[in-house]
Amino acid sequence: MSPPPSGSKDSHAARLLGSGTSGIAELAVFHPVDTVAKRLMSNKNSALPLNTIIFREQASASVGKKFFSLFPGLGYAAGYKVLQRVYKFGGQPYFNDFLNNNFKSSFTNVFGEKNGKAMMQATAGSLTGIGEIVLLPLDVLKIMRQTNPDAFRSRGFLQIVKDEGFNLYRGASWTAARNAPGSFALFGGSAFTKEYVFALDDYRNASWYQNFVASIVGSVSSIVISQPLDVIKTRIQNQNFESRNTGVMVVRDLLKNEGFAGFFKGVIPKTLIVGPKLIFSYTLAQTLIPYFGKFV
Repeated sequence: MSPPPSGSKDSHAARLLGSGTSGIAELAVFHPVDTVAKRLMSNKNSALPLNTIIFREQASASVGKKFFSLFPGLGYAAGYKVLQRVYKFGGQPYFNDFLNNNFKSSFTNVFGEKNGKAMMQATAGSLTGIGEIVLLPLDVLKIMRQTNPDAFRSRGFLQIVKDEGFNLYRGASWTAARNAPGSFALFGGSAFTKEYVFALDDYRNASWYQNFVASIVGSVSSIVISQPLDVIKTRIQNQNFESRNTGVMVVRDLLKNEGFAGFFKGVIPKTLIVGPKLIFSYTLAQTLIPYFGKFV
């Protein structure tokens, strides 16, 4: 079947199905990888062996037990990851539609026609990233199950929500500060690659290979740019619920004890390990949304 006509929009159902499928596929493949990255970023004791940092109390266990120890908080992860991908990859086109319908001439006048189109994609991504804080409670619970399970003390999800309330939104400002440039780089890097490397008039007509290459550029740029704020966000969120350390306190302690390099702790393993996760899901979403658009 031929691609949709240039300039047409994907249906609501196509955006939902494409982004949701990418989230489910990513979760199934990469949840253990995400656990490893979060534990590396959360570790403050550089003297601990890598095996202990990653596997914790299962460090001396069998290979099978070690593997399954990397699946804590899967329920929270499933809810968060699928909703996040539906919102991010399925929602960004709506922000782009809004900018295109209301501010296209402004972007074109400031950046030119080609740059303006790519900048609208990047700006729409940034707005999407900021709005992602509505999903923060699930992210907090997922990270704590991965890095600080003692904080749950056998409490279920509803009990934690009742007990903690808005405390589950701690780190919201740092999350928004991380997401804004990170999502700008993700969608902007992909758009500029499609615009200038592949010379595509309609980004939706990109092939699987073109989406893959564009996703690499966007994903790596996003990870590197957002890493310092991601370290701060992760350390705020993985504290015990009783802890009230603010982002400023986290930054002060990090600079004092670990130096400026601490802001980029885990950036190499995150790029090498988490990078493929984002590349995988973003490539899948960019390919599946137009594909589903042919049928729904």
